Amino acid sequence: MAVRTPDPDPEPDDGIEGFGSAQPSRDSNPGWLSEYELAEARRHLPMLYVEAIPVRTDGSGQVTEIGILLRSTPMGEMTRTIVSGRVRFGETIRDALFRHVENDLGPMAFPLLPPQPLPFTVAEYFPIPGVSAYHDDRQHAVSLAFVVPVTGTCEPRQDALEVTWFSPEAAASDTVAAEMEGGRGTLIRLALANLGLLR
Repeated sequence: MAVRTPDPDPEPDDGIEGFGSAQPSRDSNPGWLSEYELAEARRHLPMLYVEAIPVRTDGSGQVTEIGILLRSTPMGEMTRTIVSGRVRFGETIRDALFRHVENDLGPMAFPLLPPQPLPFTVAEYFPIPGVSAYHDDRQHAVSLAFVVPVTGTCEPRQDALEVTWFSPEAAASDTVAAEMEGGRGTLIRLALANLGLLR
């Protein structure tokens, strides 16, 4: 099964220049690459991503649920994944994290991001399986992974079909790990271990 880190759709261009064009205007979104530029960059450079594992907490701050996205691949297969996306040129890690949480979980998710978020791990995705626990058939990607508490209503957007909320025990299960794309089951377990919830 081909596994990929997701790419958000380019934001629409309000100007005449971008109308009917496959590539947005550089003036309206200078952090966006055309498909050709992105393919060239992927051939020569590791791409920087942020990934977020959404969680719900109780009144004492203890994690009670882990949110995992369900999506359909272009081949029609159902897989599970987490919030993920590229960091744009000139964008802070915090802004990229907020943008991707909002893109994948909807504007009413209300993520709680500290002023300076710190990743619980750094994951390296390689196009060749077996180099690391993580795999992306298109590219070498370096991903900063975060646990992000959300307090609002999550309504998936982009290519996600739903958010399923698992208990920490269920999220760490072999069954869920087998459904996760690109080795992200390992990432879920690392997050749970970092939270002191892996038994």
